[in-house]
Amino acid sequence: MDPNDRRAWMFADAVDMLMRAERLHRQMFEPQRPAGAVASWEPPVDIIEMDHEVLILAALPGVDPEQINATLEHGILVITGHRKLPPEFQTAVIHRLELPQGRFERRVQLPNVRYTGHVRQGMLNGCLVIGLVKA
Repeated sequence: MDPNDRRAWMFADAVDMLMRAERLHRQMFEPQRPAGAVASWEPPVDIIEMDHEVLILAALPGVDPEQINATLEHGILVITGHRKLPPEFQTAVIHRLELPQGRFERRVQLPNVRYTGHVRQGMLNGCLVIGLVKA
């Protein structure tokens, strides 16, 4: 991005503000969680609707697939899990740590279509991929 291109940085700022507003909106209107179940971060997601399937991709690099749980709750996909620091980090000198650690949760409103109940789930290039087959 050209630092002198005013439109580019204005667009980037606008996108950043929209993302922050959406995150705040979700926090204000989400149901209360049980005590002790506070998530420390939310993974970004993409939702892609195709003719026969809806794909949801959640960016979860470095998260053990065994630490991820995805459930459907009344048209909302709930993705929860935990990213743990590798044991080697306990004695390391950390110069930068930008990947969020700890418990995560993301609630995703799904497109209003009927699903067959067949769910495909896997990991691809650091992303959780969930495929919901349309009825």
